[in-house]
Amino acid sequence: MVGRRRLGRPFGWLWAAYAVSAYGSGLGFGALPLIAVLVLHAGPAEMSALSAVGPAVGALIAVPLAPWVEFRRKRPVMITMDLTRFAAMATIPVAYAFGRLGFVQLLVISAVVAAAKIAFNAASGALLKSLVRPDDLLVANARFESTNWSSIAIGPPLGGAAIGVFGPVTTVVADALSYLLSALGITAIRGREEAPPSSGTSPDRAGALLDGWRHILGHPGLRALYLNNLLVAGLIMATEPLLAVLLLRQLGFPPWQYALAFAAPCLGGLVGSRLARRVVARHGRHAVFRTVGTLRAVWLVGLVFVRPGVVGLVTVMAVELAIIVNMSLYTPVLATYRLEHTPKHLVARTLSAWSIGQQAAIATLTALAGLLADLTSPRTALAAAGLLILTSPLLLPRHDHAPRHEPELTHGPR
Repeated sequence: MVGRRRLGRPFGWLWAAYAVSAYGSGLGFGALPLIAVLVLHAGPAEMSALSAVGPAVGALIAVPLAPWVEFRRKRPVMITMDLTRFAAMATIPVAYAFGRLGFVQLLVISAVVAAAKIAFNAASGALLKSLVRPDDLLVANARFESTNWSSIAIGPPLGGAAIGVFGPVTTVVADALSYLLSALGITAIRGREEAPPSSGTSPDRAGALLDGWRHILGHPGLRALYLNNLLVAGLIMATEPLLAVLLLRQLGFPPWQYALAFAAPCLGGLVGSRLARRVVARHGRHAVFRTVGTLRAVWLVGLVFVRPGVVGLVTVMAVELAIIVNMSLYTPVLATYRLEHTPKHLVARTLSAWSIGQQAAIATLTALAGLLADLTSPRTALAAAGLLILTSPLLLPRHDHAPRHEPELTHGPR
């Protein structure tokens, strides 16, 4: 069982920091879109801009951050990114209290949080690889995945209830405070962190910005998984603002039902993440990529058939449940494969490149979906996303690839 394997106290603190941040973000799930709709009365174009422009700008900011993260100790980087996200999110309740909250502010905060998240996750992945044994990477990633989905299952209903009782910015406060607690958890990881690994590359070299992409695109397995991920993640996330407008504005769902429609299916994430290790042991990693990678893509088109009332709510929940069970099984296997096939001196840049590409794909496809929704309707845009994602299995790797030998590394200056 995944839950019984001990990975050591340092990993325990890292997991605890991740958990408190994840649960804070779960409470604040969809907070910015909800504020945009309920407080600023945003329409489909503005909603798509919030979901697209902010992350796109954040991805651009994260490009020069990648070498900076790579060649520094990872815990201070993670603490800095947590404090940055706290400061950004904390401006929302302050501006709201003084009646100064505006759409541009939400865009700026979205960009800052997106950039900080990319840098934090890159540093976290590099730190994880140094904290646990290679044989335990799948177990560790499955725990993160399980925590992520449980936080979304529990957080949004509580957040929706809190918004109904205390106002629209309540969950933003909880999300901001969770980043402070995460920083404290990372501080609690004891022991001197090793100097960042180096392959003789200068962090100031212009090409260092692109080394992550060179590694991904030069590796057949990673390249196929990366391209598949760009399409799948981009199309799935592009449906979020469309559904917000469809459910909250056109079909009249109250905020708590909107939150429940996404929260309850996340319990399926506990199932998938806990099955990951056993499924890989029985069927092999390549089978997971091909079969589960296909299954996570075939359900999205079902969102086109959402109707008002209980039937519509059940439809959204059923589609989301099918997607999430498969995603939660697939994602930790992918994360482990990515770490296994990346040398230590490239981990942060590879993870940054992966996240930047994903954010760019989400931004681009969300903007296109929002434009299509403006020209036609949210349902038409949902149908286009659901049909296009059916082509994504064609990008999955056709062959398994053994991990490359990791060369002996030298350490840079302390």
